[in-house]
Amino acid sequence: MRGFLWLVSVVAFGVLLLGACAKSDAWIAAFPFVKDELVSTGRNPYFILEPGHYLVLEGGDTQLRITVLSETKMVDGVETRVVEEREIKNGKPAEISRNFFAMSKRTNDVFYFGEDVDFYQDDQVVNHEGAWLAGVNDAKFGLIMPGQLALNAAYYQERAPNISMDRARVVSMSEEIETPAGKFTDCLKVEETTPLKPESQEFKYYAPGIGMVQDGALKLVEMGIAVK
Repeated sequence: MRGFLWLVSVVAFGVLLLGACAKSDAWIAAFPFVKDELVSTGRNPYFILEPGHYLVLEGGDTQLRITVLSETKMVDGVETRVVEEREIKNGKPAEISRNFFAMSKRTNDVFYFGEDVDFYQDDQVVNHEGAWLAGVNDAKFGLIMPGQLALNAAYYQERAPNISMDRARVVSMSEEIETPAGKFTDCLKVEETTPLKPESQEFKYYAPGIGMVQDGALKLVEMGIAVK
């Protein structure tokens, strides 16, 4: 019976996801899954949760280093993988965040359960703006990367009222991106917006088997597996 209920949930989610393609103002905000089918390690074609995997993107005076850590964290009853994002500007830390993700073993969807955030000024932490955790203060997990993609699919990545309400729309699945680390084809292009700042718009690009290769003006310069 549980398997049947899971199948119904996944089919319903697929219908919702495809429905979002036809309706530009539809943003999926509810994502069915069974908790014991979530894992903290795995590989989505565009999103890797394997400890040691890292990406370095650069542009102008800014460097962004993304590292999948060996750490896990329980969030809202789910064991999540900790992924650190370290943003450096002019050689000094600007923002360091610890993001919490889990992946469905069955659907390959990657869910986002929150983040701890430190903003820096003159090497000192000045605030934690944007920090949130699923299950705390009405915040709920979001979808950071679908396992099955559809053009124009639109979904919430974060659902923390008045804090973080980022959402994404798949605008292309056939981009060619050239970076200092190489040229990548069949890339995913995602538009990110938020109702908290309607004028805000960002584009991110993901290469199959790699992960994010461009974030706005930042482009991939290095990737690999970190050695302890």
